[in-house]
Amino acid sequence: MNVLGVDACGKQGWIGIRLTDGAYAGSLVDVRLETLIERAGEVHAVAVDMPLGLVERGWRAADLAARALLGVRRSSVFPIAPRSAWKESDYRAAADRCQELTGNRLSQQAWALKPKLLEARACWLVDERIHEVHPEVSFHSLAGGVSLAYAKKTWRGQNLRRSLLAEAGLVLPDELGEADRIPVDDVLDAAVAAWSARRIALGIAARAPEVPEPDAEGRLVEIRY
Repeated sequence: MNVLGVDACGKQGWIGIRLTDGAYAGSLVDVRLETLIERAGEVHAVAVDMPLGLVERGWRAADLAARALLGVRRSSVFPIAPRSAWKESDYRAAADRCQELTGNRLSQQAWALKPKLLEARACWLVDERIHEVHPEVSFHSLAGGVSLAYAKKTWRGQNLRRSLLAEAGLVLPDELGEADRIPVDDVLDAAVAAWSARRIALGIAARAPEVPEPDAEGRLVEIRY
């Protein structure tokens, strides 16, 4: 069974970690998500660390459920604005629309996701293998439902996350080829996304929330882990 975990990595585009039967099977970097997935070859599931499903009004139940799960790491999940806010051309207009539909303004951090969010969403709408994940939710599950004590950009946090992956059979090599230039936290996020992708392919992945909302396009708004 082949699966792919994907994380956005700034100007480099996207990093993908491929697994075969749960073991590391290579890494890929590409400026376009669609091309990255094509280069990965035949895969049964693709897990992407990016909001994909969007609601029409209010905050996504998926984000609220994920925050409730994470405890001390809850700030790593920030609420994603309704669909119409992402159609606005500038931050102020998007924040105003978000205020109208949710009662609160869209954060600058969330707005910065717009190009990659729309790119990933376009792929998701035409490819049923693609699923939304959130790395901290996946690591929380990998750790047995325990919130990780250290942030992912710290030395101890990165060692902890790499150890958890290794204990699950996902051993990352010291050399990653084209992915060697990608920040460590992005590599780890793509790797745990791949771990979740395998769970999705096996039919054992959980979801937040347990009863997802529908997207306007008919797909479910959920975070898998």
